[in-house]
Amino acid sequence: MTTHRFAPRSGEDIVNLVRTQRLAWVVSANDGDFQATLLPLLPILGPSGGLEGLAGHFARSNDHIEKLRAQSRALVLFLGPNGYISPSWIHDKTWGPTWNYAAVQFVVDIEFIDDPAYTDEHLSELVTTMEAGRPEAWNIGLMGPRYATLARHVTGFRARIVETRARFKLGQDERDAVLGDITVALNREGQHDLLQWMKEFNPQRPA
Repeated sequence: MTTHRFAPRSGEDIVNLVRTQRLAWVVSANDGDFQATLLPLLPILGPSGGLEGLAGHFARSNDHIEKLRAQSRALVLFLGPNGYISPSWIHDKTWGPTWNYAAVQFVVDIEFIDDPAYTDEHLSELVTTMEAGRPEAWNIGLMGPRYATLARHVTGFRARIVETRARFKLGQDERDAVLGDITVALNREGQHDLLQWMKEFNPQRPA
């Protein structure tokens, strides 16, 4: 876990980012041959609620699978709420532009689970998670026989987390006056996700 001034306050911040920003890059390199695939991922939590791994699935037609079978080590990249912070918002015109963001990198070892039951369980959990709260939530059962045909074309995997590199640059280093100007502007421009994260990381400060 990172310990710099933009470090997460606890492991809960990392779990929260993974839960709210499902799509991530899975990146690997075999002898300098880089490959990356965008995938929706689910957190795997340990008994104490800490993040231990990630679960996902690849299309079997993706040749990235064979590279990961040959070399299981990979980097998973999550980018959370982020945005350009304009000096035009700040009363102090000597202040320079920056970019605020929440991001996490995971060094992982990927294990493919060639078991249709595991893949079915994963796909059902993913759909249930993504459909939660929708007024007419969809479920896999509505696909009927077509589901079995499509499911054969994907394979599930688990990614065991080896190292976590997190950076939550959300205005912690700004003077109160500057932070106040930024939050007013973000609210005005409708960047509410980034604004909410900045508020959470700057309690008891201008909002």
